[in-house]
Amino acid sequence: MEKPAASTEPQGPRPVLGRDSVQVPDDQDFRSFRSECEAEAGWNLTYSKAGVSVWVQAVQMDRTLHKIKVNHLLGSWETLLPHPPLSPLSLSTRTPPRQALATGRGEERSRCRMECRDVPAETLYDVLHDIEYRKKWDSNVIETFDIARLTVNADVGYYSWRCPKPLKNRDVITLRSWLPMGTDYIIMNYSVKHPKYPPRKDLVRAVSIQTGYLIQSTGPKSCVITYLAQVDPKGSLPKWVVNKSSQFLAPKAMKKMYKACVKYPEWKQKHQPHFKPWLHPEQSPLPSLPLSELSVQHADSLENIDESAVAESREERLGGAGGEGSDDDTSLT
Repeated sequence: MEKPAASTEPQGPRPVLGRDSVQVPDDQDFRSFRSECEAEAGWNLTYSKAGVSVWVQAVQMDRTLHKIKVNHLLGSWETLLPHPPLSPLSLSTRTPPRQALATGRGEERSRCRMECRDVPAETLYDVLHDIEYRKKWDSNVIETFDIARLTVNADVGYYSWRCPKPLKNRDVITLRSWLPMGTDYIIMNYSVKHPKYPPRKDLVRAVSIQTGYLIQSTGPKSCVITYLAQVDPKGSLPKWVVNKSSQFLAPKAMKKMYKACVKYPEWKQKHQPHFKPWLHPEQSPLPSLPLSELSVQHADSLENIDESAVAESREERLGGAGGEGSDDDTSLT
């Protein structure tokens, strides 16, 4: 498939900000997303230590937004390109960022990039799609499942995840779409409403304005992944969440995702090795759903939760990463 040319200027996330009805992203949306991922101007370096760097960019829209970009090279553990995984690693293709993107009140915009020297682009793409494997390595996940198929490269699904204690946990319903572009790949999502999955009383319903990944192959066994997100966590979050995200959670989360990628080929050989509906849509067991049954999830229709005064729990202070779990990866076998 011919690789679409990236625009020289960011065009902004069209799927939600530019639309009042639910639509499956088209080629222009994917080109716009790629352009946003590749844009570099306007970042301010706010943290750099032990191979990890964090940049912040304020974005003026209807209110103040923030971008966060973390730089880390996995494999050789040297400083290189920008990337803190989406949450610091709720790296789900459905989830918006949580701790790492919790920069205060209202919506957040973040961008992260990671270079993997010994992980092929197609492996990383499979890891981000494989919902059964996610349940093995993502200790943040509470519940995740696909709901229905919209087209051959779009579906709708649910994801809930743990936040640092004692913050309330979050969930989202998102429309996810994906597109292979030669040796590169894009996966992106935005929040929608599904009549059978209203907000739950025990969770805060967050809103993904636009979240996604650009995976670029740099060789037969190496790639660069860029994560871009604009999300409203629905509430005011405490400063300690922000500080802990950039200085502890993001590096730890990236390391965890990298380990998952390295171990995925061996795991997949033992677990339906030929079942990859994201590559072979005829394998999908999901029921079809017409777009007319979905509506865009606007943030202003959901309750805001003020957690700005919530103190960090003793467990968190002693090193608990808010559900990040340990570095033990024995579950990936």
